[in-house]
Amino acid sequence: MASVSTERFAALARSSPWRWRTLRFTVEWRDDSASSVRAWVRRPDCLRVEALDGALRQANREEWLGGSIHDAKLISPLDPNAPRPEFGADGLVSHRPRDWSVHDDDPMYINYRWVAMLDPAELADGINDETGGTTPDPVDVTGLTEVEHHGRPAWQADLRPNPSYDPRCGCCPLLFSKASEDWEAEAGGPTLRERDPSLRYADAHRVRLDVATGVCVYTEELGGTHAGKGHDLRIEAVDEPMRDALFT
Repeated sequence: MASVSTERFAALARSSPWRWRTLRFTVEWRDDSASSVRAWVRRPDCLRVEALDGALRQANREEWLGGSIHDAKLISPLDPNAPRPEFGADGLVSHRPRDWSVHDDDPMYINYRWVAMLDPAELADGINDETGGTTPDPVDVTGLTEVEHHGRPAWQADLRPNPSYDPRCGCCPLLFSKASEDWEAEAGGPTLRERDPSLRYADAHRVRLDVATGVCVYTEELGGTHAGKGHDLRIEAVDEPMRDALFT
């Protein structure tokens, strides 16, 4: 893998659907819940989540595969008939297919932050307000460096969302910010700034992407009211066999 750059960081952030098929990991949230879980994900549609003591939280296989929305069959990016992304010379995705029949979200646990953590494409591509199309550079990037995260190579950067930042869900973004709350307000949802007028957004978000998988393994708010909040994901295994019984 070539050394990190702003362009490669963004390309890695949009590459996750094509870099792994199964993932086993633990994740800790540094927020009000202060909780940790272990999870098994088998793409495209299987998820198991346990507490660290082994208590089952969730086990399911989603039913969307082979289903339809507006008479269009939904397919996984892993399907050999799915549209292919454009890959750069480094093997990272320079452009994702924009076919709305392709379902590239992993099964969800609790909220869409989970989905964005496993596929952090919102750090690479945003929305152009004037055209309604996608635009690159939804975050301003500083402090790029190569690090290790729980013994695995990772790329780290400090990110500041700009107005084109387009989280999967405004109420549970990877990068809680004025930009994410603007989206939530525009959608008619409640915002934290309405409930807490003293709220100060983070000065930046420290983010790490696992180089092998593209998963967002670490976030941390730098400064602001919620300084230190974020998540820490430890990958335990990639592409190991996972039996069906895990997900029933």
